[in-house]
Amino acid sequence: MQGPDELPELLDDCVHCGFCLPTCPTYVLWGEEMDSPRGRIHLMKQHSEGAPLSAPMVQHFDQCLGCMACVTSCPSGVQYDRLIEMTRATVEREHPRSPAERAIREAIFSLFPYPKRLRALRGPLRAYQKAGLDRLVRRSGVLERLSPALAAMERLAPPLERTPRLPERVTARGPRRATVAMLTGCVQREFFPGVNTATARVLAMEGCDVLIPREQGCCGALSLHAGREEEARAFARRTVVTFEAVDVIVVNAAGCGSAMKEYRALLADEPEWAGRADALSAKTRDLAEFLADLGPRAERHPVPATVAYHDACHLAHAQGIRSQPRLLLAGIPQLTVREIADPDICCGSAGTYNLLEPEAAADLGDRKAADVAATEAELLVAANPGCSMQIANALSRKGTPMAVAHTAQVLDASLRGLGRRALRLP
Repeated sequence: MQGPDELPELLDDCVHCGFCLPTCPTYVLWGEEMDSPRGRIHLMKQHSEGAPLSAPMVQHFDQCLGCMACVTSCPSGVQYDRLIEMTRATVEREHPRSPAERAIREAIFSLFPYPKRLRALRGPLRAYQKAGLDRLVRRSGVLERLSPALAAMERLAPPLERTPRLPERVTARGPRRATVAMLTGCVQREFFPGVNTATARVLAMEGCDVLIPREQGCCGALSLHAGREEEARAFARRTVVTFEAVDVIVVNAAGCGSAMKEYRALLADEPEWAGRADALSAKTRDLAEFLADLGPRAERHPVPATVAYHDACHLAHAQGIRSQPRLLLAGIPQLTVREIADPDICCGSAGTYNLLEPEAAADLGDRKAADVAATEAELLVAANPGCSMQIANALSRKGTPMAVAHTAQVLDASLRGLGRRALRLP
């Protein structure tokens, strides 16, 4: 990571021009200068010059989604992504949070980065959903009164599907074109296992041997983007060791891919790990990025449907991947892709944001749901599990529920000739 010596130079890159304002979700919501990127940079500069890290200052930093829309809109090349991560790490070190805040944060970070713990939760959660207790609890409002964060966590949980166990190797169909390793993730693995299954199948049908290491764990994305720097470093080192022997790592979750491409910065000041982290970052590819570069080989069968494609922030802004998913979807016969208004404005998921800042997240989710519904599409396509949960929940809350799928699942339906039924469309 950048050290404190670099902070003044990074802060001085901002000329306070205001180009970031219309792209910043919290500024769009509230019109508050200190909840804009340049306002937060002003606060960072005050703190770097000796101002105490006050509670209001921390609140403005906490309310940032870390969506990186300001990075892509900035004409001066301000590295706001680095600045907010450094600032959040400082907040975690220096700012004493209330017991309630500490409790909910520890609960989140003791659960979500650990697939085995999420798996243990599946059984009780599935029984809870099947018994209809979820609807009863939401109508009662008891969780909202107890903890808005817990209420958001319960509300966002998707209907659980069966979790097929992927083998450690999926063999290419036809002549092998590449050998790749696949990250299965944490939330993706346990809450959206169909996405991983579809990803492995699509890669195999496009001529790839797919390696799926059993010992892989969390990549550290949630911890990194929340300022839990040492925790993120530990996850990153483990991921480096797990995938070090492979040439390409394919990732199907935008936040995970973004974090792994940041390892070179995260571990830059650790001599034993810097080179290894840089090598891993260099060989990490988002699924759409990899498939677009590889080029199509398998036959595309028609999928007669209308879809709306959602740009996940950590795909579009952090990784600069916008055209590739659209290119892949455009290659499917009879599939119509509709654009969503204001694609650069975050849906409000942002890692753990919709759990820690549920009111702001709900407002952003409602805005995004309205824009999605306006497309009159039958299916929402997204490339990040957090976005899928957030927007699906907001659409249901508005009374306009819509099926949601990952780009990999739409491709899988086409390559296998299953059409609409594979996407749960009537």
